[in-house]
Amino acid sequence: MTLPDEGFIPLNRAMKQWGVLFDWDGVVIDSSAQHERAWELIAEERGLSLPEGHFKAGFGKKNEVIIPALGWATDPSEVNALSFRKEELYRELVAKDGVLILPGARELLLSLKEEGVPRALGSSTPRENLDALFAATGLDALFDEIVCGSDVLHGKPDPEVFLKGASLLGIEPVRCIVIEDAFAGIEASRRAGMKVVGVATTNPVDELLMCDLAVSSLEEITIVELSVLAGSLS
Repeated sequence: MTLPDEGFIPLNRAMKQWGVLFDWDGVVIDSSAQHERAWELIAEERGLSLPEGHFKAGFGKKNEVIIPALGWATDPSEVNALSFRKEELYRELVAKDGVLILPGARELLLSLKEEGVPRALGSSTPRENLDALFAATGLDALFDEIVCGSDVLHGKPDPEVFLKGASLLGIEPVRCIVIEDAFAGIEASRRAGMKVVGVATTNPVDELLMCDLAVSSLEEITIVELSVLAGSLS
C-alpha cells in the first residue's frame, strides 16, 4: 500500500466520515493470563475437564458459546451459573494482578480522538468486567461508544457487536475499520462488511490471512494508514 506523506496532508480536512471499532482483550489490554487461569480455577472447583487448546479455541467468543462447546452444560441456567462464577474468578485475579495496556493502544486511541475520528469498543466482555477494567485504566474516556457482551444477543463470529457499534457511531459499516486479534472477531468483521486490521497478539502475523492489514502491535499503525484503508484519502 502506497501511503501519502503524513507531514503534508491536512488530515482533519481531507478525511471523509469513517470510524474505528476496537476489540478489547488482546487488542487494547491483555488479561489473557487471568482469563485462562479463571477457566482452570472453575474447572478445578467443579471437577470439570479442559481439553488441550481450549483457551485459544474459545478466545473472543461469549461464555454462552464456550461452555456448551466444552461439554460442561447446555441448560441455560447452568451455563449462566458457570459463566458468572468464571467471570467472578477473573475479576478477582484482575484486582490482584492488575492488567497490561498493550503497546501503542493508548497512544493510537488518543491520536484518533485528537483527530476527531469516531471510536467504539466492540467486545464480548461482560459489562461488569469492563467496568472493573475501566476503573483501573481510565480507557473508557477514549471511546465514543461501548458495546459489550451484555448488549448483544449473538457473540462473535456473528457481526452483531460491530454492526451495533457502527450504528451507535452513526457510520456505515463499509466506512468502518475493525482492529481485532481473534479469528472469531476477524470473521465477525468480515461478515459486517468492514475492513479489518489484525494484531498478532493471539495468532502469528502470517495466520491473519483474512485481514486487510496485519501488524505485530498497535505501535505500527498510523492514522493516515487507517484513513487510506477506509478509503478516506487517495
